[in-house]
Amino acid sequence: MDAAPLIRMRWRLRGAWLWPSFVVLSLADATIVNNLPLSGDSESWVSGLLLGAVLSLIAIVLGSAPLGRVVRRVRPDMPRLVARNYAGALITLAVTLALLAGGLAHQHVVSSDGAALQDATARAESYIGTHAPAGYQRDLRRLNVYQLQGVVIYRICAADPAQARQYCVIVNEGQPFARSVHYAGAEPNWLVAEGTN
Repeated sequence: MDAAPLIRMRWRLRGAWLWPSFVVLSLADATIVNNLPLSGDSESWVSGLLLGAVLSLIAIVLGSAPLGRVVRRVRPDMPRLVARNYAGALITLAVTLALLAGGLAHQHVVSSDGAALQDATARAESYIGTHAPAGYQRDLRRLNVYQLQGVVIYRICAADPAQARQYCVIVNEGQPFARSVHYAGAEPNWLVAEGTN
């Protein structure tokens, strides 16, 4: 009996890691991007899945053949197809690790943005609680926040349900606390947003 078919079958079973790892790591990519976005404050799970899958496919197409040749230098007994399959699985893992590293690196930006927003909201609550008419002070936990300039300048409005009006302030995070908040009129933030787009 010829042993060659059994040897090929053994290599095929050993080398069949690319597509199972692609599926599992694409799901991991989706979870990573959803919990640790690469930009902004959040990212959907589906967009993370698409990003991870597309990046992995591009990396596999471009890198599996050269990396497969390197694998064959280390293991000359390994068939070319199996070496390329191993290389593709390693590349897929590298994409996942890169997404994780990028998400972790961006996490400090998300944390500092959140801290700046909380600080701006606290400054607005303090100012509105001190200067605004009583109707606007009833529910300071439901403020409407609009970022005018990054994480530096915010426009924050409190509503008076009885009058259906707004009391808005501008908060400048770059200023000292005592000078950072100024009255900004009664126009709602959605109206201001339309004018700035």
